[in-house]
Amino acid sequence: MVTSAQKIVISGFYGFHNSGDEAVLQSILNALRKHSQAAGVTLVPVVLSIDPEWTAATYGVESVHRMKLGEVRRAISDSAGLISGGGSLLQDVTSSKTIPYYLGIIKLAQWMGKPTFIYSQGIGPVNRKLFHPLIKSIFRKCAYISVRDEQSRLLLQSMGLSIDDIDVVPDPVMGLELPKDMQSEQHAEADPVAGTLNSGLQGSPATIGVSVRFWEESRQELDTLAEGLVKASAVQPLHVHFLPFHHPADNEASRYVMQKIGRAIEDNGGSVTIREDVLHPLKMLWEVSQCQTLIGMRLHSLIYAAGQRVPMMGVSYDPKIDHFLERVDCQPVGKTDTLEADKVAAVLLELLSSGKRWKQEREPLIAALTQEAEAPARRIAQYFGRKG
Repeated sequence: MVTSAQKIVISGFYGFHNSGDEAVLQSILNALRKHSQAAGVTLVPVVLSIDPEWTAATYGVESVHRMKLGEVRRAISDSAGLISGGGSLLQDVTSSKTIPYYLGIIKLAQWMGKPTFIYSQGIGPVNRKLFHPLIKSIFRKCAYISVRDEQSRLLLQSMGLSIDDIDVVPDPVMGLELPKDMQSEQHAEADPVAGTLNSGLQGSPATIGVSVRFWEESRQELDTLAEGLVKASAVQPLHVHFLPFHHPADNEASRYVMQKIGRAIEDNGGSVTIREDVLHPLKMLWEVSQCQTLIGMRLHSLIYAAGQRVPMMGVSYDPKIDHFLERVDCQPVGKTDTLEADKVAAVLLELLSSGKRWKQEREPLIAALTQEAEAPARRIAQYFGRKG
């Protein structure tokens, strides 16, 4: 028997139009819906977002502004608990304000006597040691903690938390699936929002998805990627398809690489396109699924590719890239400061020629990660099922 509806607040990097983080939210919502039904409870999500109107319209959920403390307090007060995650919320590389914000939201819920859950987070880097005791103090009071890699668990252990109380689970996006209607090629080609990639003709250029971001101040990694793509296209015609994951910054990075490529890809019998209008994670997932290979700097572009069994090569700018690639038996093609164009071209051509073998070798790993990705939602649903 299903109990009365209980609201649960979800805190994360939502509403910023970052496809990876939006995919995390979509994955959490899907998994909570599935496992709350199985546990006989009704959990109603309330999402903290920088753009609550867009979030509410996109996902069909209640949403409040993450920076309006009064709204946040009311949402938590009216809820049965709070989920923090997933993604890289607790790190101090991008800003020193990130960790205090997310810890503050968790602490606010704990002050109100609400159970708090850490959902598949990537912890770190945390370079400011003053944050360590704060994280330890707040995490010790959480009802459930899960992280997305062993390195995150070890970092929490170094802060004084018991490693036995921390689950290591895949990133939530590993469990994200395309709806059946989007799996239909006819539907996709007829959908002007989803767009089209391949004509379906035999012998057409191989579609290479490319997800880039700005990182090195010199832009050397983007220059090298452009050079590697041109070198590969001289051997095999390519359709280079840019997929910006974080708007508008990744649009600019993609345009930078396109400018560096110039007309070289077309001169070698290929084409260059970009999708700058894809904001919904499921539509981006469809775009990735249509690629024969993907080159990714964004973590979730690589996770999308793995989930859709698209052979991929990652460019490492952060340990989280290496940690994920390791879980699917891959290595980065290089780091942003040492990337080599010849290696980019060689690895890309190898992936195109051995794509079937790449998929077969990794299928057991990817299938297991996909199944395990919903473990936190199952634990949270069971928590409220027992309470009911």
